Amino acid sequence: MEFKRFTSFIVLNLMATCTLYAQMEAQTLIFKKPANSYLEALPLGNGKLGAMDFGGTNTNRIVLNEKTLWSGGIQDADSDSAHLFLPEIQKFLLKGDNKSAQELLQKKFVSKGSGTGFGNGANDYYGAYQTLGDLLIQWKDTTAAVSNYHRQLELDKALATTSWEREGIKYSQETFVSMSGNFMVIRVSASQENKINLRLRLNRKEHALYSNRKGLLIMQGQLPNKDKKGMRYAAVLKPQIKGGSINFAADQVEVKDATELVLYFSAATDYNIADPAKPLGNPLSNAIGNILVQNKAHYNLTKTAHQQAFQSFYQRNSFSLHSVQPEIAKMSTLERLVAYEKGGKDAQLPVLYYNFGKYLLISSSQPGTLPANLQGIWAPEYQTPWNGDYHLNINLQMNYWLAEPMGLGDLAKPLFEYTASLVEPGMKTAKAYYNAPGWVAHVVANPWKFTSPGEGAEWGSTLTGGAWLSEHIWEHYRFTKDKKFLKKYYPVLKGSAQFLSSILIKEPKNGWLVTAPSNSPEHTYVMPNGFKGTTAMGPTMDMQICRESFDYVIAAAEILQVDQAWADSLKTIRKQLAPLQIGAAGDINEWLEDWKDAEPTHRHVSHLYGLHPYDEITPWDTPEMAAAARETLKQRGDGGTGWSKAWKINFWGRLGDGDHALLLLKQLLKPVGTFNGTNYGNGGGTYPNLFCGHPPFQIDGNFGGAAGISEMLVQSHGKDEVIRLLPALPSAAEWQKGSLTGFRTRGAFSVDMSWVKGKVEKARLTALKGGNCKVLLPAGKSVTDAAGNVLIAKQAKSGIVSFNTLKDMDYTIL
Repeated sequence: MEFKRFTSFIVLNLMATCTLYAQMEAQTLIFKKPANSYLEALPLGNGKLGAMDFGGTNTNRIVLNEKTLWSGGIQDADSDSAHLFLPEIQKFLLKGDNKSAQELLQKKFVSKGSGTGFGNGANDYYGAYQTLGDLLIQWKDTTAAVSNYHRQLELDKALATTSWEREGIKYSQETFVSMSGNFMVIRVSASQENKINLRLRLNRKEHALYSNRKGLLIMQGQLPNKDKKGMRYAAVLKPQIKGGSINFAADQVEVKDATELVLYFSAATDYNIADPAKPLGNPLSNAIGNILVQNKAHYNLTKTAHQQAFQSFYQRNSFSLHSVQPEIAKMSTLERLVAYEKGGKDAQLPVLYYNFGKYLLISSSQPGTLPANLQGIWAPEYQTPWNGDYHLNINLQMNYWLAEPMGLGDLAKPLFEYTASLVEPGMKTAKAYYNAPGWVAHVVANPWKFTSPGEGAEWGSTLTGGAWLSEHIWEHYRFTKDKKFLKKYYPVLKGSAQFLSSILIKEPKNGWLVTAPSNSPEHTYVMPNGFKGTTAMGPTMDMQICRESFDYVIAAAEILQVDQAWADSLKTIRKQLAPLQIGAAGDINEWLEDWKDAEPTHRHVSHLYGLHPYDEITPWDTPEMAAAARETLKQRGDGGTGWSKAWKINFWGRLGDGDHALLLLKQLLKPVGTFNGTNYGNGGGTYPNLFCGHPPFQIDGNFGGAAGISEMLVQSHGKDEVIRLLPALPSAAEWQKGSLTGFRTRGAFSVDMSWVKGKVEKARLTALKGGNCKVLLPAGKSVTDAAGNVLIAKQAKSGIVSFNTLKDMDYTIL
């Protein structure tokens, strides 16, 4: 839709209240010195190429990434005889002998071979996401002091800028990764002519060869795949200068006495997203082609094209708190984080964090690429933490929680396509381990389509990873009502439900249908006999995912008018699933029995999947369960790693407690320096460049935190998909006045809204598809259509109202 959809009242409100200072506070990361770590560097990307600019004035390091650059390759990790041991494992569980079941599971029901390489698969078949290397800009004559240093990342422009002075000369560097072409551009300029003297190098510590030809500096190589050949890659740098001279050597370029330098960089691999078994052609030719496609356009035209392409995504959605603090604009981002932790006022810091999440999604996930991994597309390592892979027990899914509410559902296309690509290998895995139809994916996955259980039974046997991925397909339909999309991906949903429905067994105590064997992700129970274990039947999250999966497949079958008999059989099975249970302590049971937690404050809160992202638990439809969920969160505590805190923000938002959500958001924004080791006890927080500290860095916390802010402002979940405005607005003064545009809801509506004193001032709903709309209408407000006709008169009390809408028409709440 055209941006005439920006309502006049929103635009005028923004113009009146959001000054240049507030814009900078909410849109710009600022540093007063070069980065010493990649956790202080500025991330840039176009969904395929990634870069982290350190902003150095002597040597500037720019970390390079290409999203498909993975070591390893396709492996046969399925143990084909595993299903033969399934009845015995289940027999032990049915007898209550979880210890024997777990021991047999570890022996016979894990991946064949080394699996993920025990989290260190860079030189194994599983592989790891790896850095492409570095671009080094090494300045000459650097003994003189530097002054007036400034480094910033403008989120709305996707542009990193560094400026400084040396010996009276002003230098500047602008860097962006083009969203309109697959290349990075860097412009270096000086205030005086012929003052740029530097050396350029591409550098990779392993598996790299260097050369130059026809004005290009080239780095290429092949990654390891244990005892096989791995992926080939190539990177190309093309320098252009005004004035001065360029001299090429084997692995570097010397620039002398230039007035301006513009660098074009690109990279490619031979990875075939559609079929990894068939590598693509020459990556060097592709990388060179990426640079040539910019057609030697003027730098400013190239930058404009990039920003227009980027802003076509970025400007779809906005969130603003109307509080101006000019002094904040003078502070670095790190100074703001430190002051905020100490209780300082900074209304725009949560907005900046929200915008940063949106920026990272646009920059790391574009159609035609792989999904964003554990680090998005930004990694300086050769052995990334946990291989930088796709964890399916929350992490990959959390990366995309914010896509639909932000109106960026098209950026989740890589996730949908990746999920569909797991069906074929997942069918083989389902047969090998469960002798079951349909498809399954467990806890870990990679671009090579790994669907087997992990090599450790205590964490690797969670069997609902594929079903959780499938939930995103259904959610996209709920937000868009796109039947063509639903029809395309219906086989994916159906195959996952087929698997789940076929593996259920009856537990002896109540006769409920349960999964077995499985676990509650990464958590341990304590049985009454003292056994501490992970292997169980019917963990609560499994049963919630089963209910959700069956429900949306039944609904999809009805919408598409297919598989009615099978859908009816699912209804029968669903009624027999183990239900949610409240334990003796008033919390929701995590396992089938009310067992004790080995770690009561564990970072995973998987048994609240029904509260978020599923909507089985709501304060309005299931108040008793919502109260039990609240008690569960109190017992779990507010601690945890970065993504764990982000999930809890979403939980508290769903419970309507904006103050507790804000408390956790402040904890998520706690500065944690540049410590990057694996230390869960250190707790999650935020690094100086706003990357989420798991620790180490994982991007899911950034995405989950931004999604949590969205849950605080607009909700539309629940069986009736009622739109709720400001459902969990914090009571803090700085949150009492604000506005938002382009928020999407289930039912295919777009919301623009302003609020004053914590109450809705005015809102507009745009029907993207038309049909019935349900809204929790605030007291004293009415609903009118675009012609001014009153559809719902003013209500004395807030309450749910319903009215019919027409496609592309606006409806005003005033």
